[in-house]
Amino acid sequence: MKIAVEGCMHGELDKVYDTLRELEKAEGVKIDLLLCCGDFQAVRNENDLQCLNVKPRFREMKSFWKYYSGQAVAPYPTIFIGHYERPPYNENTIRSVYHVRHYDVLKLMHVKEPLDIFMSHDWPLGITEYGNWQKLIREKRFFEEEVNKRTLGSEPAARLLNKLKPPYWFSAHLHCKFPAVIQHGEGGPTTKFLALDKCLPRRGFLQVIDIPSGPGPHEIQYDEEWLAITRKFNNVFPLTRMPFTMRDEQVDTQDDLQWVRNKLNARGAKPIDFVQTAASYDPSCQASNPSITVHCRNPQTESFLQLLNLPYLLDSSNSYGVGRNESSSQTGQPLDSDDIELPDDEDDPADDDD
Repeated sequence: MKIAVEGCMHGELDKVYDTLRELEKAEGVKIDLLLCCGDFQAVRNENDLQCLNVKPRFREMKSFWKYYSGQAVAPYPTIFIGHYERPPYNENTIRSVYHVRHYDVLKLMHVKEPLDIFMSHDWPLGITEYGNWQKLIREKRFFEEEVNKRTLGSEPAARLLNKLKPPYWFSAHLHCKFPAVIQHGEGGPTTKFLALDKCLPRRGFLQVIDIPSGPGPHEIQYDEEWLAITRKFNNVFPLTRMPFTMRDEQVDTQDDLQWVRNKLNARGAKPIDFVQTAASYDPSCQASNPSITVHCRNPQTESFLQLLNLPYLLDSSNSYGVGRNESSSQTGQPLDSDDIELPDDEDDPADDDD
């Protein structure tokens, strides 16, 4: 199947989809899937616009609202990097919403099945050593100090790259195109890395690759292994700012994997259909003063948790200060405390991903 990968979307769905249509006509190909490496900006209405961590004069509705409302239909299945903080945002969470959680890195470190593609918004730390970094700093002079000090990029992403060793790794964030090839040990597998730009004319924001697949039809489905990992780690779902510390031990998920297989055999692996949970922007109406965005349960999230027989932990009734023990009592397969070490410090749990 032919997969298009895009860098930073910044709400420009119309422009990216139009570019793909032109590419299909020019090349005589059919794009099966679009992947976006983050900064998606799924702005549905004026309230969502207030949640963008940008100066007010730079806030624009862009085009996502058309697809959310049903006025337009996405011509390609589209998967993008998102995140998990819930509104209403304060001065801290409006920034940490686009960061990477230690909890998610820990879960990803337990993936054992081979991957075709991995996406991260930020680049893996040290990735410039595997590409033409001299050309990079000629084009982006302000990267020079970070490249020389080996501080450009995400250290958790680098750990995941070394652990998962996917054939392809795509990133965005730094608004430039940068290829690299990583050889994992002598005679080991190779990862082709590519950072992509944002959607602007004459910029390298798109790449199309071929991935071997069955004849189709293709559809988006839940992954058994990831469901098992999610189920296993739910009882340590972080509801405070306390970060995790990684350890080398692997948590056994075999029981959860068998539980998931039995469930999917009975139910099927396809997610439920989309349901609107907020009013969409209407350009014909006069703009009103936006209200404070509050948390609203998403039916797709509820269906996902019901599938895994897990509790819903994101309501406003569950504050960020809720302890882990309170949530862990609601799941059936608790982790051993020897498997995960929780530090005592209160540092920011996020590694900046934007």
